[in-house]
Amino acid sequence: MPQDDLTIQEAWNAVRSGLRRTIGARTFDGWLKPLNLSGFDRAHGELRLAAPSSFMANWVETHFHDHLLQAWRAMLPAVRRLVVEGASDGARPLAQAFEELDAAVPPSAPPQQRTTAGESTPFEERYTFESFVVGKANEVAYNAARTMAEGGRLGFNPLFLHGGTGLGKTHLMHAIGQDYLARHPGTRVVYMSAEKFMFEFVAAMRAKDTFSFKQWLRSADVLMIDDVQFIAGKDSTQEEFFHTMNELISAGRRLVISADRSPQDLEGIESRILSRLSWGLVADVNPADFELRLNIVTKKLETMPQANVPGEVVQFLARRISSNIRELEGALNRVVAYAMLSGKPIDMDFTQATLADVLRANQRRVTIDEIQRRVCDHYRIRQAEMSSARRAREVARPRQVAMYLAKQLTPRSLPEIGRRFGGRDHTTVIHAVRQIEKLRATDAELDADVRLLMRQLEG
Repeated sequence: MPQDDLTIQEAWNAVRSGLRRTIGARTFDGWLKPLNLSGFDRAHGELRLAAPSSFMANWVETHFHDHLLQAWRAMLPAVRRLVVEGASDGARPLAQAFEELDAAVPPSAPPQQRTTAGESTPFEERYTFESFVVGKANEVAYNAARTMAEGGRLGFNPLFLHGGTGLGKTHLMHAIGQDYLARHPGTRVVYMSAEKFMFEFVAAMRAKDTFSFKQWLRSADVLMIDDVQFIAGKDSTQEEFFHTMNELISAGRRLVISADRSPQDLEGIESRILSRLSWGLVADVNPADFELRLNIVTKKLETMPQANVPGEVVQFLARRISSNIRELEGALNRVVAYAMLSGKPIDMDFTQATLADVLRANQRRVTIDEIQRRVCDHYRIRQAEMSSARRAREVARPRQVAMYLAKQLTPRSLPEIGRRFGGRDHTTVIHAVRQIEKLRATDAELDADVRLLMRQLEG
């Protein structure tokens, strides 16, 4: 059946079958099987999937978004964006939380079996310091990571890495782990996501063996927790996380934490944890500029001696694929693979045809989160103010500018935009848009601010 003739439901059935084969039946049944089709906006190419809870939606968005989007695009090229939505978690009894975890998470090894770093720390071998391309956007984070891995006396602890998806935080954490183990044989390095930390803790509570869990973590020479924002609102997990942090820091052991935003902008995390996170070195991993993206493509090609990629194609990829490094490397891999499979030479026409869907998606793929970050950086306010109830002018005006830009640069509806700004009504967004339009005509400084922000956001 031609792809264009597939119905949405037929495409969904095919996507599900393919993903179950590629990621494994157990993982698929735990996280992707519960998803349902929510809707498809053909005009904007936006597909919506519904998850049973907001927690599951966040997990799927973080860990399976790229898999889902690529699978959908293979079946229906008209799909350009994918959104996973979930119902509000709300307050749930502990027994219900256990049931959900049992249904979603494969059984893990009992705490007493976790004795070596290798059993619990599957580092990606290609994620090394040597393969990490350094530029202005990430040099502070890179140098801090190298310092953390070298051993010896530290001038900071913990190291907190923050930045958007696909910018290199996980790469640096894997590099720290591998380099530290190579320099210090016989030591223990534990790397895990914040979700896994929570699952392991809950499993230990169920088994009435939290002592083994605590001993296992706190005896690590280096503990690395990825995506700490996902323990927001999880009180018992945060309590254990706080005490684990204190124990490790007091014992002089190394702690590396990552998140998608700075400690000051993390919501739903206890203030005492945020204080500890800010205590060490906070290093941001910013979006790569054109020069850094160009260097990344060039270095990646060094590992592909069989690929003949002209310089104009290298520059084209670095200029057009600007969303994140993961997608940029994926685009290069795709072009090289398609050329090898088809026997065709790589030139501009071939590249544009091969990456047509990716290039369309990158044309105006500006997110509300990105808009909020840019506006907050420009006006030097905390990102949390975008959702706060404060009406002071120094906060309200930047918030209106961000709403205006969200309306101009994204396909999101007015109610959707309002929800991303602290659950505000769509009429508030309308008022903000009209107010900024009016002020741009009379306030030259504000108009210049808006123009500058638009140029930065559109690349």
